[in-house]
Amino acid sequence: MKDFQNISTFLIGVSTAFFSILAVYILMIKANRTRFQTVLGGIATVWALSNLKDLILTFPGMYTEHVLNWILVIDGWSAITYTIFIYEVTMPRWTTLRKILLLCIPWTLFTIAYMLYPTQIVLNAYITFLWFYAWSIVIIGFVKIRRYRNYLHKNYSHIENIDASWMLPVFLFSIISQLSWLIASLYANILVDILYYVSTIVLWLIALYYSWNFQPIIIKEDSLQTLQQRYIVDEEKLEDVMNVKRIYLNQDLTLNDLARSIGTNRTYMSNYLSQVLGLNFYDYINKKRIEHSAIPMMKEHPEFTLEHVAQESGFGSISTFRRAYIKYVGQPPSSLKKMN
Repeated sequence: MKDFQNISTFLIGVSTAFFSILAVYILMIKANRTRFQTVLGGIATVWALSNLKDLILTFPGMYTEHVLNWILVIDGWSAITYTIFIYEVTMPRWTTLRKILLLCIPWTLFTIAYMLYPTQIVLNAYITFLWFYAWSIVIIGFVKIRRYRNYLHKNYSHIENIDASWMLPVFLFSIISQLSWLIASLYANILVDILYYVSTIVLWLIALYYSWNFQPIIIKEDSLQTLQQRYIVDEEKLEDVMNVKRIYLNQDLTLNDLARSIGTNRTYMSNYLSQVLGLNFYDYINKKRIEHSAIPMMKEHPEFTLEHVAQESGFGSISTFRRAYIKYVGQPPSSLKKMN
């Protein structure tokens, strides 16, 4: 068991150093950081302080029920960082001082309650609140990510740095982290503590890896005035801008761009694509890129690399090109090059 204690102590040190270095780099060293990265820096600061306080457990005689209960109370505050992270991904600029203070109210009340009445009843009520809160955040996060992703596919043709599908593995490890935290809270166990620290580090490593260059998009709802405008989709104009002007070759093409080019608005354009053609904007544009640019180019110029074909066809990356090609053709683009 002593070996496990040493591992747990080591992981506490690693976690503290990891979040401290990250916070210092983002908030004090990195130039031209985005708002989203600034939020990440704030979250890293909170986790650095949270892990730093765990070092008290490494001192002789400190691994007691009283100390562990207070650590549990303080650790529960970390749930706020998950909320901020999820909402900043799906609702950019959501985080304000007022909203953070409002979020802190339940935790403040439970902390004061435990200070005044340090009983197991208060502690159990706190754990129950945190458990249901954590799962509600996961569920809300899934719903918001799905809504966010649908919005991107309806409005953007290039989603490399704005897509949030990477949140799914983040949710998976957050669930593992929450389960290990709950077990460690109910049953003091060094092995569970180790699982908690490992899952937490992996969780934020995944989040950082995928979100570092993330540029969240603000979802804009159509105004009543826009909805009342009687625009229609001119199919001849649509054919002209797609097949003659080849507007789909623009990597950064949006639904608004396409709608304006044919004299309509994005609501009617989106409805036309989904109800008449059965496609969202993202799939419609990528299908055009594959059928009218990529395939003819590969047949006419088999010497071109896939990277060149992807770029010339309007794709922002080779990975997006491959996924789109497989989706619409049923086989990878390399198979066509081999045939030629």
